[in-house]
Amino acid sequence: MSSAETPTPTSTPSPSRPRPIRRLPLAGVLRLNKPSDIWFKPATSVVVSAAVPNLTLLALGRLDLAMYTMAGSLCALYAHNLPYAARARALAWVVLGMLASLAVALLTASLTSSAAVLVAVGALLAAAQKTLCDATRIGPPGHLILTFISSASLFAPQTLGQIPGHLALTAGAGAVAWLVGMAPALVRPHGPERRATARALNAAAAYVSAEGGARERARAGAAAAVHAAWQSLLATGGRGAARRALERLVVRAEVALAAPADTDPVLLRDWAAGLSGTGPVPRIRHAHAHEVDDEVLGIEAELAFGKPSLWRRLAPGSPLLPVALRTAVGCALAGYGSLALGIGRPYWALVTAASLYQANVTLTWNRTVQRVAGNLAGVLVFAAVVPLAHAGQIFVVLFCLLFSFGAEAFISRNYWLGSVCVTPMALLITEFARTQEAGELITDRVVDTLVGALLGIVAAVVVTNRRAADHIELALEATDRAREAAERTLDAPRPEPGALETARRRLAAALVELRAADDTAAGEWWQRALPEERVVTAEQAGHRTLAATVRRATLRTVRNPENADEHRGGNARENTRA
Repeated sequence: MSSAETPTPTSTPSPSRPRPIRRLPLAGVLRLNKPSDIWFKPATSVVVSAAVPNLTLLALGRLDLAMYTMAGSLCALYAHNLPYAARARALAWVVLGMLASLAVALLTASLTSSAAVLVAVGALLAAAQKTLCDATRIGPPGHLILTFISSASLFAPQTLGQIPGHLALTAGAGAVAWLVGMAPALVRPHGPERRATARALNAAAAYVSAEGGARERARAGAAAAVHAAWQSLLATGGRGAARRALERLVVRAEVALAAPADTDPVLLRDWAAGLSGTGPVPRIRHAHAHEVDDEVLGIEAELAFGKPSLWRRLAPGSPLLPVALRTAVGCALAGYGSLALGIGRPYWALVTAASLYQANVTLTWNRTVQRVAGNLAGVLVFAAVVPLAHAGQIFVVLFCLLFSFGAEAFISRNYWLGSVCVTPMALLITEFARTQEAGELITDRVVDTLVGALLGIVAAVVVTNRRAADHIELALEATDRAREAAERTLDAPRPEPGALETARRRLAAALVELRAADDTAAGEWWQRALPEERVVTAEQAGHRTLAATVRRATLRTVRNPENADEHRGGNARENTRA
């Protein structure tokens, strides 16, 4: 028997029950959550990034060009969770993606005035932006900012000769956004990694403290947080003293997952609290140094192994493709529905539909309710501030900065609350070029919101995602392979240096992917029977093997770091059978 195996139950698991139709919930959709621990970073970044070009244009009397600088300024919202080495690359790609999207939109607008063609191009752009943002896992705000800018630009008057200048404005504002996003590295160069490590420690502490039915969900959350912390450390580049100290703390979070009964959650939370600010990273006992040295070898092996390419994530059969199809169909339906009603701004309906699409229909439905509630409240806020905004262009600029800050301050509490600020900001951006009649703007926005939400959710329901269940099968196979590889490494009398840790890393990643695949498929409203029993069994076996790998590493360190090899055979395996 393998070192991580346990006797299987004699009873045969009950077959999965088909759940062809899933009810779409209403309870709790608008409930407020705790704010993000870094909400102030994107909030202040976008304000600074937008203030510099917008106030400059105001001084020059060319606020009509602010839409193009806003395209670059809004890039400051991205990549705040990434270490600075990775953030520099990610922000550069976001700015380039914004420039490419804007170029396509402006070129199309200059070549045709056909609303039908413009809606079709907008829908295809939205689908491409959604797919690429999901594939690269760029994080919030995802494709929505790109879609908002490109869709609005499609319906802005444009000539071929104006395009280079407008793109130059976007590029300049994007450069400012890049500098603003990178500026905190001068003060706290390891801030993102410290925060990721603190989240892992707090999640592990929550798992140790959890009881009853909440414990299983807490374990999955802690495993995901630990995996995210390792990914953050892997993206840092060099391995200085600060990173090595953080690695030791993440190892301790993994040990807590393996042996919760022997872990003090207060100590984990104290370590997490010690990672705030710019003080030294908390140190763990020297007795675990050998364990961490082996862990580092596993990290270096994973770096050499590499990650799946972007093209592989977009290959036929990818779970991203059905969501891309939903986005294209939904945005097209919303845009054409708005045109059929004679609304002059069909891009608002298109952007509303684009904002809805999440990993599955249930989450898309939740976002639909939140979007409608937030937009309707937001137009009331716009109605309240528009008289003062019409008093002078300086007020338009200041209100846009205020609402951009508020959107990022509130959106992590719940999407609808952030939309209360996003909606008046989007309406005020239309005031940059010229003052418009407020009643017409409000009416158009309300109608387009309802049209976009209704047709967007219809597309999500009609375009079914049968590949979600297929992805569970692939994730189950990957988890089984990773678990078997880890068990073979456990059974080896003398594993290669770092081999056990590498196997653990890959098994942890496979378990995170399996949980995400199962959650995604479970939220589809029309789905064939899901292999729920197999998923539960695979997760339990995988976490037992993960615990065994951590216990073995701890055992060889605690018994005798100098002669740990003597205990890598039978004694270690007997301990991991428990």
